[in-house]
Amino acid sequence: MRALSPLLRIGWGCRAGPLVIALLPRVASARPGSRRTMALYRTEERGQPPSPGYRLFFKNEAGHYISPFHDIPLKVESIEENGIPTKRARNDESENLFNMVVEVPRWTNAKMEIATKEPLNPIKQDIKDGKLRYVANIFPHKGYIWNYGALPQTWEDPHRKDKSTDCCGDDDPIDVCEIGSKVLSRGEVIRVKILGILALIDQGETDWKLIAINVNDPEASKFHDIDDVKKYKPGYLEATLNWLRFYKVPEGKPENQFAFNGEFKNKAFALEVIKSAHECWKALVMKKCDGGAINCTNMQVRDSPFHCTQEEARAFVESSKCGTSLASNGSI
Repeated sequence: MRALSPLLRIGWGCRAGPLVIALLPRVASARPGSRRTMALYRTEERGQPPSPGYRLFFKNEAGHYISPFHDIPLKVESIEENGIPTKRARNDESENLFNMVVEVPRWTNAKMEIATKEPLNPIKQDIKDGKLRYVANIFPHKGYIWNYGALPQTWEDPHRKDKSTDCCGDDDPIDVCEIGSKVLSRGEVIRVKILGILALIDQGETDWKLIAINVNDPEASKFHDIDDVKKYKPGYLEATLNWLRFYKVPEGKPENQFAFNGEFKNKAFALEVIKSAHECWKALVMKKCDGGAINCTNMQVRDSPFHCTQEEARAFVESSKCGTSLASNGSI
């Protein structure tokens, strides 16, 4: 248990002071090495988009490079005593606040993703057959129909069969479809409420899609569970199912399939999936399971065998040979 205490400290979230995530707008800049500031996290661009060498690295409030996969806490609300998290008085809202890393802004087509196999896991554009990858427009929509991203400190274990889908995980963090009214920016770290989940089966692997809303959205107070999406955004879930079913068809691939006959499961179900994926991540970052090619370099999981110093993290960034990996797993 002692070995896991620093892991748990960032796993289910802690804060040393008032925690406000990604409330400041993006400072637009296309220059290599440009920065934009957020409340707790900053991003730094290396290379010029769109290009195979483009990378978006993350920094913490102190200006140190971090991994958005491993170093950003999954949970937003908790307090700490003697280095061990103790939860606040339990209520539905505080138990349902998670950090989301935005990879793809709504209405855009570039398939951006956390580079899980690279040190510090910057965001990059996916490459397939040597070409930058873009999703097709699925009529009548333009690009992604939500702000798309992932929950940090989660991992869908490709060696662990999910009891509810009878398929193993897809080797990635859990995906999030954020349905709020704002178009967000690549690299933003926002607080979201989880509303439900959909089980996409991609080439025999479970690829969970969480449905969530930015807590700072003007209408966020209306949304508490998946039925509220049906009530206040009629047609959105149907459009989501349709988009995910057909987005690979223009590439000559068959329609995607879904567990539960395409039924969206509720918040309670989704929270159990998140909890399981967080446990898988803990095993991954502590080297208690086969992580394959996943890069677990991190700055804050101090008992992890993959923990690195500030100097080592900076060296990783300075020496990174961006754009050398041409592999793709073909998922979104």
